[in-house]
Amino acid sequence: MNPAPNKQPASAVSASAAYAEAFIPESDDARQARAASAELGIQPVSPGTATLLRFLAELIGARAVVEVGTGTGVSGLALLEGMVADGILTSIDIEPQHQAAARTVFAGAGIAPRRARLIAGEALQVLPKLSDGVYDLVLIDGDPLEYVEYVEAALRLLRPGGLLAIHRALADGKVADAANTDDDTVIIREALTAVADSEDLTPVLLPVGQGLLVARRA
Repeated sequence: MNPAPNKQPASAVSASAAYAEAFIPESDDARQARAASAELGIQPVSPGTATLLRFLAELIGARAVVEVGTGTGVSGLALLEGMVADGILTSIDIEPQHQAAARTVFAGAGIAPRRARLIAGEALQVLPKLSDGVYDLVLIDGDPLEYVEYVEAALRLLRPGGLLAIHRALADGKVADAANTDDDTVIIREALTAVADSEDLTPVLLPVGQGLLVARRA
């Protein structure tokens, strides 16, 4: 007879998650970017998620990265810190005001302007203009209602061995709640299923921050 699963109390899980999120302290530049997000009413990636993004970019020696959703540069800064010294981040956001804040953050962190290619516009109009199969990492953090289309675009953009990362993959627990059928949650589930079903992607779903799905392109 198999033993019962060892389930931790919810309080212990929460304490562990909080400890993991704060395990690697944020830089002053990251805190500035996060403060700018608060002023503009943006919810950026969590500290733990930012640490993971930096780790992934460094792990694969990323030189070319696409980010859907610039925000005020919290995730972009993490990616740039992990990329090789001459790596270029292409970041897309529909809000020029957000990107202006990100530029200020990048400049304050000593990031050369040529390394951050910020494009103001709708992601589904910009992504088709980017080159096929040349990007090391694609981060999806835009409009949840377009996540399925972003995944399709990422498959085209990524080089073999490149990584796809989807932020808000668990949507603060809403995705795991089968009773939750709001539009954003349904589309996120569809995007996750598309990744899991793809023969070209090997995924892992991580409960960091609001959830981050990471998948390797075959």
